[in-house]
Amino acid sequence: MMKRDYYEVLGVSRHASPEEIKKAYRQMALKYHPDRNPGNKEAEERFKEAAEAYSVLIDPEKRKLYDLYGHEGLRSEGVSGFSGFDSSIFSEFEDILGNFFGFDFSDFFGGTSRRRRRAPRRGRDLILELEISLEEAAFGTAKEITLERKETCPVCHGTGLHPGTGKEYCPVCGGRGQIRYQQGFFTLTRTCPRCQGTGEIISHPCENCQGTGKVLEKRVLNIKIPPGVDQGMQLRIQGEGEVGDQGAPRGDLYVQIKIKKHKFFERRGNDLFCEIPVSIAQAALGTTLEIPSLNGSETLVIPPGTQPETILRIKGKGIKDIRSHRAGDLVVKIKVEVPRKLTKEQKELLREFALSRGEKIGDIDPSPLKRFRKIFHQ
Repeated sequence: MMKRDYYEVLGVSRHASPEEIKKAYRQMALKYHPDRNPGNKEAEERFKEAAEAYSVLIDPEKRKLYDLYGHEGLRSEGVSGFSGFDSSIFSEFEDILGNFFGFDFSDFFGGTSRRRRRAPRRGRDLILELEISLEEAAFGTAKEITLERKETCPVCHGTGLHPGTGKEYCPVCGGRGQIRYQQGFFTLTRTCPRCQGTGEIISHPCENCQGTGKVLEKRVLNIKIPPGVDQGMQLRIQGEGEVGDQGAPRGDLYVQIKIKKHKFFERRGNDLFCEIPVSIAQAALGTTLEIPSLNGSETLVIPPGTQPETILRIKGKGIKDIRSHRAGDLVVKIKVEVPRKLTKEQKELLREFALSRGEKIGDIDPSPLKRFRKIFHQ
């Protein structure tokens, strides 16, 4: 039977890029895969034909030979069909050809399966949310936490076996961890459902852990929170997750930081923001205030004529960055407070002050309107 043109098989032009060839092959493999077309001989042939075309066109040397001499050029070089085929070129399609459908694609070409028994599994990672104060976030702290995690069973020491017994070869897969079977011209390999790929079964499980080799236990840990942590940061504590299978490492513990709302300060990055109230006289005449900070107290100079909402900064009195250790600023917004109650003497003094500035109190003062008119008629 005459072979079809490889470009025609994949539905691409002769100038197609490797990316276009890969995309076309992926679509063909998904469409004609035997697991999606059980018992369909035509689909099996189309699947095999597409794989053969891809194996040639994705290889620069083979593609060059094929472009020059066609199928005859490949035969003259001993590259006919799947002779000397290297299934590793299909590694990036493992989701289609391997794990996605649960079989070893190398068997399709008569190769030797590279699969082995399931390796011991690493312990599960744990995630813990920890709430701390702004001061603890700024300067670091140590916290004692209690968590429940899987530990090695103290009775069977992680084997899952009843004392005095041993594991047995899985009778379903014969200890291989895999089951092979024929589907058309394919030899497919699947993970054994009985032993889950380990090749062994436990006939007499440990009563303490029901054969899992692990039990839930409470553990108390002392963890260090470094200075500068921020809301939402995640700290990884290696090896403090759950215990793994025998021969596998423990998982890790991830601590997610949550910072309590502060009564006075608001954190924005490494800067600390706060509002400081001052009187009209202090804002107008200027003054020096002693204000709080995370480090104690700081001196803040209020310049004469300071307006409401003015922003003043005290450099380096914020929070140190967790990596660079450079400190942010203490950012102060000035809030000018207007007194709600005045004595007669205070009212009279304010009236005299207003009159001295040409301001009217109680009557209609046309001066603001006059100022705006000047602006609009300039």
